Amino acid sequence: MEIHEQCFVSPSPSPPNFSLPLTFFDLNWLRFHPVERIFFYPLPLLHSNPSFFFHKVLPNLKTSLSHTLQHFPLLAGNIIWPSHSAKPFIQFNPGDGVLLVLAKCNDDAKFNHLLDNSPRDASESRSLLPHLESSDSHASVMSLQITFFPNKGFSIGINSHHAVLDGKSSTMFVKAWAYACKSCEEESPLSLKPELEPLFDRDLIKDPTCLETAIINNWTLMATQIDPSDTSNGRSLKIMSLPTRANLVRAMFDLKRGDLEKIKKRVLSKWELVEEETFSAFSKPTTLSTFVACCAYVSVCIAKATHGAENADKFCLAFTADCRARLEHPIPENYFGNCVVSHIVDTQPDDFIKEDGVVVVAKRIWSKTKMLEKRLIEGIDTVIPRFGAMLREGVKGISVSGSNRFGVYESDFGWGRPAKVEITSIDRGLTIGLAESKDEKGGVEVGLALNKHAMDLFQAIFYEGLCID
Repeated sequence: MEIHEQCFVSPSPSPPNFSLPLTFFDLNWLRFHPVERIFFYPLPLLHSNPSFFFHKVLPNLKTSLSHTLQHFPLLAGNIIWPSHSAKPFIQFNPGDGVLLVLAKCNDDAKFNHLLDNSPRDASESRSLLPHLESSDSHASVMSLQITFFPNKGFSIGINSHHAVLDGKSSTMFVKAWAYACKSCEEESPLSLKPELEPLFDRDLIKDPTCLETAIINNWTLMATQIDPSDTSNGRSLKIMSLPTRANLVRAMFDLKRGDLEKIKKRVLSKWELVEEETFSAFSKPTTLSTFVACCAYVSVCIAKATHGAENADKFCLAFTADCRARLEHPIPENYFGNCVVSHIVDTQPDDFIKEDGVVVVAKRIWSKTKMLEKRLIEGIDTVIPRFGAMLREGVKGISVSGSNRFGVYESDFGWGRPAKVEITSIDRGLTIGLAESKDEKGGVEVGLALNKHAMDLFQAIFYEGLCID
């Protein structure tokens, strides 16, 4: 891998300096590890010629990035926490820019190898991602890396701070950049489609119970638990990033629409087998969402594979829910920032490895989603400490990243849709990476990073389960 250039791309034209507060939705992710994605784009042979790429494709990508940042200037700024401020905030000053790394891979076989969904060394993706800077005093919001594969295509690696943008916001930015690049608009400022124009109004988020203070105090407590010698008094912005787990393989699996329908019917046919007081308030649904069916099936397959590989027998599942349309006063879909809340599914630790684990877990996920209708943000200030406590007690925590509703495969920069979109950061935990199916409407792509033995078991359990009528 050759690094050709490292530069900072600023919004053009640059807006004046401004600051933006972090809401309690944002603060909940303040020191959480960043979200890392890689978009892979094949190019026609002419366009993937080094001369054409560096003189035409790359300048278009850089210019359109600069124009797009004019609409998303906070991505070029930093999170800071001055001594006079009770909480951190985002600050943009003219001249600030997004770090852009330009790299070239000289391995002729690498591009097709990375496009393959079969298990491969999980660490191979790391060279396609830039570093995201963070320290006690400040944290970058986003960094980017464009990697050129001669005569094949290119990738865009995105490293984004979760305290500034959730998955929907991150995807909106990529789609806006792609739109700017594909439209080849030379005028500045760039004119975006309404659904890609970000809304930054933080007054839309109400905090009547002072959740911000409780969440900041939680980060202080967690910092001292992890490092008793920490002297920052909780005011550090340094990302508490989990190390990437060693000896992992990464793979992607397809759940086709027919597979998901089969799982839904199987769960509903056995619904009454699970009798719990938790569900007494809800009648049996007539159907299940794709999210419920997918997460139940995949999490149970993960648990059974991990149980077989590591003899682990206690598991839990956490997921995030988009709150934009669910708040008491719904906010627009183009709100840019975090507007998601995490919840832990009310399962017993051994539910995932039971014979009818998919039925049990699906029912519990469905129940949790129903509860969100009335208790959406209840417990938002305690969910991460609770999850951490469960992990310390030996429970294997499974989480969900991404969504089959983001439309990541709609990001066309002018040379076609991506051939693959990977959530690379799933290798920092036992995480299910979700995206819509690239090839079939209604299907789901599932990304995983497991040790080799567990991945072998997962594949067998996953495909065997789909063969059951």
